[in-house]
Amino acid sequence: PATRAVLDSIRRIVRSLREASRASERSLGLSAAQVFVLQRLHAAPAQSVNELAERTLTHQSSVSVVVSKLCERGLVARRPSAADARRIEIALTKQGRALLERAPVVAPQDRLIAGMAILGPRKRRLLAAGLRGLIDAMALPDEPAAMFFEKTPRPRRASSSGGRRRAG
Repeated sequence: PATRAVLDSIRRIVRSLREASRASERSLGLSAAQVFVLQRLHAAPAQSVNELAERTLTHQSSVSVVVSKLCERGLVARRPSAADARRIEIALTKQGRALLERAPVVAPQDRLIAGMAILGPRKRRLLAAGLRGLIDAMALPDEPAAMFFEKTPRPRRASSSGGRRRAG
């Protein structure tokens, strides 16, 4: 019964996040992860990708992929910081702000984060340890996790022929 309860809980969380991402893609043409990043930037520009990663509780490499996609769409701009020209600031563009006006008020990731905050520090630590134990038991690779339902490019695998095809 406990295993089923855990699986059902994970399924409900994943379903909620997946449905929100699909709805976001239908209505805005953006993944829920992209909307989440836009919402964090709406609060204040980020002084670096690392700062934005902290604000989204995500690994730097994952948020960097999302920022690049948003830049390509003209929703986010990278520019030298007014305070320190050596740093690159990430900020919403006019188009990004306009699109956010149509976005849901609360991103599904915010609901997840708020729910964990309600648990309190002790239960969060126990949950983190339990999930880490599950990941280890499943022998999952220890690599940065992508943002929820955000397609990230997979690293290219080296071919066994050294990148050359054999002549037939």
